[in-house]
Amino acid sequence: MAEHVADQAAFLETQLKPVLAAAQAGAGHVFFVDAAHFVFGTFLCCLWSFTRIFVRAASGRQRFNVLGAWNAVTRQLIAVTNTTVVNTETMSELLRKIAALGLTGPITLVLDNARYQHNAAVKALATQLGITLLFLPAYSPNLNLIERLRKFIQRRALYGRYHPKFADFTSRRPRNPRRHSDHVRRAAGDADDAQLSAIRARNPVSAHLFAARNPVSARNPVSA
Repeated sequence: MAEHVADQAAFLETQLKPVLAAAQAGAGHVFFVDAAHFVFGTFLCCLWSFTRIFVRAASGRQRFNVLGAWNAVTRQLIAVTNTTVVNTETMSELLRKIAALGLTGPITLVLDNARYQHNAAVKALATQLGITLLFLPAYSPNLNLIERLRKFIQRRALYGRYHPKFADFTSRRPRNPRRHSDHVRRAAGDADDAQLSAIRARNPVSAHLFAARNPVSARNPVSA
């Protein structure tokens, strides 16, 4: 455990923060990449009731796969979706979609070590397209900002909701996916030093981006 913490801290300071700082200065672009596999079914949530309530549930185990790349600065989501499997071809399609955006400056993708991402074919294509792949240390989902987007979508579009058909399930979208990190900014804006430290501990990347956008609030929340 201590070894993982040390590896994450070193990665954050020496590799991740520099590319994020460059992106915030307009000198590059950073995308956080991961796949989500949404299962067609009922996602339960908390519900208090004085009477028994029966929740309708969909049948089947169909999956809607989303391989996404989330821009840490602009919060633009680039995604490749299917109902089969996420593999090297899916990852290659995502790389081509990002390259087709015509962005100016270096492009860095922050991603985990899944086999469909960490292989020779994907690395060769990324080099050909001028995209840098920055692989996270092992067991570091807390450093992948797109994990927060996945949780937000599950809460807003899936939890406690009934979808009679698979087509309804795959077309469901939250009203405003850009608001998924608003609670971080609100919490940091109203936090004292101890609470802000807790936010940083839960997700240091979100805290770093917040501090860069709101330096006064990050240092002294009361003055914000």
